[in-house]
Amino acid sequence: MDLLQPILHYGGHWLVPFLIAALLWRERWQLAGLIIASANLIDLDHLLADPIFDPNRCSIGFHLLHGWEAALAYALMLLVPRWYVRAFALGALWHLSVDYGDCTMMAL
Repeated sequence: MDLLQPILHYGGHWLVPFLIAALLWRERWQLAGLIIASANLIDLDHLLADPIFDPNRCSIGFHLLHGWEAALAYALMLLVPRWYVRAFALGALWHLSVDYGDCTMMAL
């Protein structure tokens, strides 16, 4: 379990976005993958926490861009009729899903 958690976490943040992009935006999967992966920038909200990094802290509900209000904003962004906005929104929601999975694994 100690090795599985970081593999799933970082693989989910950096590899899966390109798989999602290949499924949804086949013609421009590389650019779409970069945009989806760029949603990891929501982790900049960790800079507002003290300490900045705590390996035992669940990001969901703790950090500003990891709360339900932010998730609602990301979901609403899916309604914007621009593929790159939707790609970013999907990436942000995927990011929250990966972090939620990480929180669940921490509870085991």
